[in-house]
Amino acid sequence: MSGVSAGAAVPARLVALVGPTAGGKTDLGVALAQRIDAEIVSVDSRQVYRRLDIGTAKPDAAARAAVAHHLLDVVEPDQDFDAARFATLGRAVVGDILARGRNVLLVGGSGLYLRALTEGLCPAPPADPAIRAEMARELAVHGVAALHAELTRHDPEAAARIAPRDAVRIGRALEVVRITGRTLSAWQQEHRFADRPWDVLVLVLCPPAVDLETRIARRARQMWDAGLVAETEAVLAAGFAPELKPLQAIGYREAQEHLRGVLDRDQAIERMRIATRQYAKRQRTWFRALQGAQWLDGHEPHDELLRRIERHLDRGAHAAHVS
Repeated sequence: MSGVSAGAAVPARLVALVGPTAGGKTDLGVALAQRIDAEIVSVDSRQVYRRLDIGTAKPDAAARAAVAHHLLDVVEPDQDFDAARFATLGRAVVGDILARGRNVLLVGGSGLYLRALTEGLCPAPPADPAIRAEMARELAVHGVAALHAELTRHDPEAAARIAPRDAVRIGRALEVVRITGRTLSAWQQEHRFADRPWDVLVLVLCPPAVDLETRIARRARQMWDAGLVAETEAVLAAGFAPELKPLQAIGYREAQEHLRGVLDRDQAIERMRIATRQYAKRQRTWFRALQGAQWLDGHEPHDELLRRIERHLDRGAHAAHVS
């Protein structure tokens, strides 16, 4: 049951296993990849950074030894990386895997990266240095909460998807409004993300809310006990600035506050739990907008899940043979 080559008359078929953080994607992904002769392509906006392992829940050495993983450890924490670069690298990686006759399993929680890879990016207007400078001043004076509130007034759909502390993405969405008078959501709707080189079966792994909250709380404690603070301290000691975007992500932000004496261990873990729960809620909102996605609660028998995947992949292989 191999993947259809990129040069076939019909689109190659891929499988994506996505969903909110702490839902169990990593373990299930490895188990499925082993059964369907697949390599895993990470679809995660934080796992691309080297040195940041514990706080990004990067697959451990055993998982990476069991199944080939791609697009982990791509750049240093101070190097620019975005969805457009991810899509370029990802499409080359997927093409290579398919050309070698293997299947591709996309695994991760970044809806934007999944969309960029499988559907293309919206051709919104380029950056305007003057407007960016203006927003940087507003950010310094009023804070990110004020910019997010402004975005909520002008583009509530984008504001619902973007984390309230994500100054970069908030700024970009506001920049589009100020340049064009149209919302980023309107640009995206017009584009409709129609650049689709593959036929992708999207599986959204989302345990029931009570189960997910338990898993989130457990993961926060496990990260702390596994050495999150020491990992953060080592990255800072290597000369990376504490305000870098990946070092302001959940976990690293709280670890830095602990190192500064602002939070004790229990306070930091609780902050991580709350922030992760909020992030998981935004992820669920994003994935609900994916048309045709199949939702899983984590209790499906593996054999039944494999049959769904095999039907998807085998139909693609059959279409390639008869075309």
